Amino acid sequence: MVFDYATLKVIWWLFVGVLLIGFAVTDGFDLGVGALLPFLGKNDEERRVIINSVGATWDGNQVWFITAGGAIFAAWPLVYATAFSGFYIALILTLFALFFRPVGFDYRSKVADPRWRSAWDWGLFAGGFVPSLIFGVAFGNLLQGVPFSYDPDMRVTYSGTFWALLNPFALLVGVVSLSMLVMHGAAYLRIRTEGVIEKRAVQAGKYAAIVLILSFAAAGAWIINGMEGYKIVSMLSMNVPSTPLDKAVEKSMGAWLSNYGAYPVLWLAPALGFLGAFLSIAFSSSGRAIMAFVSSSVSLAGVILTAGIAMFPFIMPSSSDPRSSLTIWDAVSSHGTLQIMFWVVVFFLPIILAYTSWVYRVLRGKITVETIRANEHSVY
Repeated sequence: MVFDYATLKVIWWLFVGVLLIGFAVTDGFDLGVGALLPFLGKNDEERRVIINSVGATWDGNQVWFITAGGAIFAAWPLVYATAFSGFYIALILTLFALFFRPVGFDYRSKVADPRWRSAWDWGLFAGGFVPSLIFGVAFGNLLQGVPFSYDPDMRVTYSGTFWALLNPFALLVGVVSLSMLVMHGAAYLRIRTEGVIEKRAVQAGKYAAIVLILSFAAAGAWIINGMEGYKIVSMLSMNVPSTPLDKAVEKSMGAWLSNYGAYPVLWLAPALGFLGAFLSIAFSSSGRAIMAFVSSSVSLAGVILTAGIAMFPFIMPSSSDPRSSLTIWDAVSSHGTLQIMFWVVVFFLPIILAYTSWVYRVLRGKITVETIRANEHSVY
């Protein structure tokens, strides 16, 4: 089966969206658990319970993050290159924070000194908190537009600064991202722990869900009432190769709502973001831990889809030169590359999903203080 170029461009937008949601649902709860670690674990044994609730699966979950980055590189090379130019410091901070995770998991319990273990606990906290916040800040800046431009030879110039990324709207979206993943991490701990840790996770999940609902609503109101979006005025055919400069783009109020106006059914995405958070609170309070986790996953998917649908077909809008904005039509690899990579994904993605499901089935069950005591030297 051979798809035309325009169809493949849309398919790869969907593929990247699936990978981002997969990363948020799997590795997202790892990040949330890390951000909660110093606060839900009041002593060393409790913190070891929390660490070992994700200890057997966190590195496998990290594959979704790597795969999403690889997919962006393969499908949208201009986005990959431009993002690393504009968000370089932010991405380096994210990577440095993520470095604490493998080292912290492996070395935290090697030494019995409380100061040693406490230092690694805060390192694992940074490894969860910092990426969760920065991912949201990045999306907040994408919605506003990033100050970059291309010259006729397709050389990119970035005119912003790191501190400019930390603007009020981007920080608000960072709160959305952080609260979303903390809620998800708490829902996972609700499944994997018991006793006092489980009770604390229930409370933390409720508070995070409330913050998510309020911040998500505030971000939506900001976009509706006070933010210009981007829209394509003219461009070459979607079925032919083109560069970002082969189109005309303008900014206007309400442009980020145009897809929702054209297809009202798309309002289901933000509705799922809110509904999933509400149901996560309800199910967690009623003791239905698995349903609370499923609801949290639905909320994550709804929030991510809300941003993706609003921006479609834009991937990385340019605030300094709207014509240079990167879209799914002009930031992509060749037709042949997209076709080959399509079949690679179709072959491997079901295998990954099946293997991941099998791993979680095998490793299901509660982690308790008694488990830690009985396996003192073989667990994290």
